[in-house]
Amino acid sequence: MAWIRRVRTASGATAVQIAESVNGRRRIVAHVGSAHTEAELGLLVERARELLEDTKQGEFNLGLEPAAPRTALIGQPGTPALFDEPDPARRERGLVTPPRVVGTSSRVLYDALTAVFTDLGFDTLGDAVFRDLVIARIVEPTSILDTARVLTDLGVRPASEKTMRRTLARAVAGEGPGAYRDEVAALCFTHAATNGDVSLCLYDVTTLYFEAEKEDDLRKVGYSKERRVDPQIVVGLLVDRHGFPLEIGCYEGNKAETATIVPIVKQFQDRHNVEDMVVVADAGMLSAANLTALEEANLRFIVGSRVTKAPLDLASHFRWHGDAFTDGEVIDTITPRTGRHRSENNEALRAEPVWDREQHPGSWRALWAYSTKRAARDTKTLTLQENRARAVIAGEKAARTPRFVKAKGDGQALDEAALARARRLVGLKGYVTNIPGQLMPAGEVIGSYHELWHVEQSFRMSKTDLAARPMFVRTREAIEA
Repeated sequence: MAWIRRVRTASGATAVQIAESVNGRRRIVAHVGSAHTEAELGLLVERARELLEDTKQGEFNLGLEPAAPRTALIGQPGTPALFDEPDPARRERGLVTPPRVVGTSSRVLYDALTAVFTDLGFDTLGDAVFRDLVIARIVEPTSILDTARVLTDLGVRPASEKTMRRTLARAVAGEGPGAYRDEVAALCFTHAATNGDVSLCLYDVTTLYFEAEKEDDLRKVGYSKERRVDPQIVVGLLVDRHGFPLEIGCYEGNKAETATIVPIVKQFQDRHNVEDMVVVADAGMLSAANLTALEEANLRFIVGSRVTKAPLDLASHFRWHGDAFTDGEVIDTITPRTGRHRSENNEALRAEPVWDREQHPGSWRALWAYSTKRAARDTKTLTLQENRARAVIAGEKAARTPRFVKAKGDGQALDEAALARARRLVGLKGYVTNIPGQLMPAGEVIGSYHELWHVEQSFRMSKTDLAARPMFVRTREAIEA
């Protein structure tokens, strides 16, 4: 595709050329001439148009027609430039002034994000400063002081720094009607309920670290999912089955993961008067106190089970069928609620018990599924752990005590029994729930648990694409906002 090109020369004249792009490189096809006056420029442009027509090539659309909008796109995609519109009367006489750039901005990006903000219903907050802070945070995470520059680059006149800081404070202050946290949560719930359902919610936890030397009341050193020793915060996120956020909370960095799920789920339940829902979480949330609290709140749950519980849960299966499994096999059985409860599974009976809340008050329903693909992966992992253990025992590798190494006298030895138990359980994955089989078959329980990748995806997107780590703020108020 060829187009007309105007170039300002060193003498101050305007050269009119016909150019084309070949393999990504610009090439001058013809030099039409140089103009020193507007009249000469108009004649040269008209001559260039005739040459383009003669070669039967389409003209490059510069967006300079009278009916064209004032904003035309040039340069990189998504970057608009504002031009002075040509005078129609001068155009008729062939005296068209070359376009002059009077300003640039990424307004297209801002308008697109504003449309999404509105489509989600957040415009009902009626706070343009809050909206601009959200958009700026997505475009380029930076400090409040530098946010004005980001908004200016987007073609928006920013509010003052004090106004933006007051907006942050307003975003987390108070409870009840008018509180931003409540209003935003209500809008998220409405969007999720309108575009799907909230009968099944997924929960997970992540950590966000700070490059800070000292701890404070919120930023504390704790177990880090990124294996860091910096002060951090713990963030819990509840989403719908498609990964859309419904409730969020942040806690001290040394807060145990298991202590976060119940407060957030109850907060969500109370806020929206939800009485019937299923909460799905991974094995990290598996604790007797959590499951009991969810049960007492009349909520149903599906959580992952630790493989160490398999020998007790599958005792009757191992007795009658051995440790051989078929790919895709699912054993629907029961598991003790706590370590204080005795197993209600009678090993003398060949058939696995069907969980019933009344008949098994000390147990939950447990499902164990076997996968040959998972078995191959687990076997490879165990082999690597065994080799590492043997290397440590032989003194070939100095490291902290790895798995399957036990103390023996003054030395160390391979824990053959623990290794044998682990190999016996390869390929197994467990699930614990309080949903009876007649309400939700085993396949649906397992399928619901596997939806957890949506909340994990939300965390990955937040931590990478949106750079969620609040590295430019330090106060609790600003961090939560």
